[in-house]
Amino acid sequence: MPHFIRLTHLMGVLFIALFSQLAIAQPALWSVEKNGVTSYLFGTVHVGDSKMHGLDNRIKTAIANSQTVVVELNTQAIGALELQRRTLPFMLQKQGRTLKTSLSAETYQQIQRYFAERQIDIALFDNYQPWFVMLTILQLEYQKAGFSEEFGIDKQVIEYAAGLDKPIMELESLEQQLALFSALGIQSDAMLVDTLKQVKDFDSYFTKMINAWKNGDYQQLDVFYKLSFDGSKYGQQAEQAMLIERNNNWVTSLTPKLTNSSHFIAVGALHLPQQHGLIKQLQAQGFKVARIK
Repeated sequence: MPHFIRLTHLMGVLFIALFSQLAIAQPALWSVEKNGVTSYLFGTVHVGDSKMHGLDNRIKTAIANSQTVVVELNTQAIGALELQRRTLPFMLQKQGRTLKTSLSAETYQQIQRYFAERQIDIALFDNYQPWFVMLTILQLEYQKAGFSEEFGIDKQVIEYAAGLDKPIMELESLEQQLALFSALGIQSDAMLVDTLKQVKDFDSYFTKMINAWKNGDYQQLDVFYKLSFDGSKYGQQAEQAMLIERNNNWVTSLTPKLTNSSHFIAVGALHLPQQHGLIKQLQAQGFKVARIK
């Protein structure tokens, strides 16, 4: 499963991560036009390093030319205490259960070894859901590599839009995103085993994808998509819950709005390609979607 997902933001998450070289990235930007109204579609990544600071002029111009900026979730509008209050009910185990009882003995031992190698006591996670442990592992790896949400593209888009006093529309609530992780709880063992696998092969799973994003190479992103969402039960379930169903909901919500006013839509890059991606779905709704060179 592609862990670009962010609980954004929390995360996300949320789902994508990592940049190594470059001053200002030149990712793909798309125009979305129908009935004489032009909007913009931009695939983002959710964490980066200091070299990712600064949006290029194409993105700034598109935001300025749009009436509304659309993001998955605007965590910048949620205070730290409120964020904690709203996330804890999802993160904590149900009464009588622990992390150990939620996993197979083999998976638990793998996670225990991972934390022990980093001088972290796994007992700290006894009362937390496996998906929170997954996000913790990813965050540790991102930090080790010098990446954080501070330089994520979503955050920069939101901050730039706010500076222009642009209305910011959210496609989902925090609770909706948290519920996605909870729904995948039945695949907790596969989730954590997959995470550890990606950690061991960090460059293959993340650096190559980020390089593809920086170059606007959506053919390579297709390759990464297929690698991430494989034919396993977990891979298929994750694709359905994390991408396909969300994409379908977003298109339903956005379609009437895009015919009336201009929007700048910034969502995770892996939401754009493939047959269920936003590009093909919007084209199927009669929109002309074209790459801006």
